[in-house]
Amino acid sequence: MLHDMNLLQILAVLFLPGAWGQSTSGGGGVVVEAKNITLPAGSRAELPCHSPRMVWTQDRLKDRQRVVHWDVVHSSPKYSVERVLDMSPGARQRVYNGFNKGRISIPDSAFTDGNFSLVINNVVTSDTGVYTCNLHHHYCQIHQSIQIQLNVTKSARKEKRYWDGEKTVLVVLLGSEVSLPCVNRRALWRDGLQEDLQQVAHWDFQPPGVRPNKADRLVDLYASGERRDYGPTFAQRKMSVAEDAFTFGDFSLSIPDLKPEDKGLYSCHLHHHYCGLYERRIFRLTVAPPLLHEPTTPPRIAFKDELEPKTEEVSADDGSPRVVNVFLPEQRGYFVQHLGYFLATFLLLAFIVFAVIVLTRRRKKRGLEYEMGRSVRRSVISGDEMALDCTELRTFNQDPLNSEYKNNLLKEREMVKECNKEFDGRM
Repeated sequence: MLHDMNLLQILAVLFLPGAWGQSTSGGGGVVVEAKNITLPAGSRAELPCHSPRMVWTQDRLKDRQRVVHWDVVHSSPKYSVERVLDMSPGARQRVYNGFNKGRISIPDSAFTDGNFSLVINNVVTSDTGVYTCNLHHHYCQIHQSIQIQLNVTKSARKEKRYWDGEKTVLVVLLGSEVSLPCVNRRALWRDGLQEDLQQVAHWDFQPPGVRPNKADRLVDLYASGERRDYGPTFAQRKMSVAEDAFTFGDFSLSIPDLKPEDKGLYSCHLHHHYCGLYERRIFRLTVAPPLLHEPTTPPRIAFKDELEPKTEEVSADDGSPRVVNVFLPEQRGYFVQHLGYFLATFLLLAFIVFAVIVLTRRRKKRGLEYEMGRSVRRSVISGDEMALDCTELRTFNQDPLNSEYKNNLLKEREMVKECNKEFDGRM
């Protein structure tokens, strides 16, 4: 438990600057919580400080919250565990084994002087084992245990007492009397303390730039009902802690209507001297600029040409409820939207008509060219045209020119001769 508290204190130092200086100078309590809180000005701050261990219900049966019991673990058979006895304030001690009645006991003044040692008369061999003294305080949630190993010998020379590194070992003579020590003299286990005077809670405030030892005390709360407020700020209007704080264990500090001067370091101190509880919770409060509240409904903008809604009442003579029909005029935006749809449809149709016209003209042109080619071929076959250029007939089957021709004149003469020969042959 001590290791966990130290770890929490280290984390508080790392994450909240200034917490270490306050914890060292305060001298009491372990920092169990540290937070940075930022809230806008004018809002309500709620600094939480809860502890179920600080709940005080004026329980007159608090003696039942403290219990001491002894257990023993025997090595045989198979390391069995056995309850030896238990005891609580105001009740008789209860021995679980009939063989041990009148032979094993603890002092009746155990909860008065804190001596819970187990006394065994006429030690026998079956008493060998590891004994555990368990102290429980259910209200304070504290549990402590002490282990002692008991060995029995028949030789007086072997009697001794030593520490094996984990527990005390007692070697006693058979038939003798032994007392297994278990002493706790803390006020927690002794009677005569008034619990309501042992619980105290208080809040401190440290403004920016103020040293921890100069922090202002805001309020002191006692479980007995006493309350002390310090300073006009807390007493007049600002801060408050619930009147039934010790009933529910809620010591939260409420600060309404935050202002810039409320920023600083707040610390909640919880002291339970009866249970040995010392806890602190630290909050660094920062006040931000206030939030701007925007209107929930946007203002209604009326156009000049906007008409007022027309209402028509229809009354019924038979006593039935009246029906009111409301006709809202169309606005400019609605007309412009439909006009855009119409223009887009018109442009699409015009584009389709233009595309059809272009495709039709191209197809007609291709048909005319095809008809002209057919007529030329027909005229050549019938012999109507005799003066055809030979070069046009040889364009597609013309052989590549040979390199043996010396000039272009010889080439043309040969081509003319061949053409005339072919033409004469056809005719």
